[in-house]
Amino acid sequence: MTVQKRFNDTEAEALPVEMLELGRLIDSMKGPERENLVLAFNRVSDSIQRRRRILNLVQEALSQLRLDVKYLMFDLETTRRERDQLQSQLEEEDTGF
Repeated sequence: MTVQKRFNDTEAEALPVEMLELGRLIDSMKGPERENLVLAFNRVSDSIQRRRRILNLVQEALSQLRLDVKYLMFDLETTRRERDQLQSQLEEEDTGF
């Protein structure tokens, strides 16, 4: 008798070890309670995977935000430097005439 896997390998990698152990225990069970536990296990594993995806999205967004802030700070410093250079050129022209 072949046993169908409850989740594929990529889903299994995303689940904590404790959840995988629980899944194996549920797979080894017999009886009417097994189906209820399978449904509950699937809901919890879906929730874990969804939260992990959300966390990854938030981390990526934060990384992008940090990079954007660095670019903005660079641009601000460059703009200030250019402003200071132009002001000093204007002051030199004013005192030269």
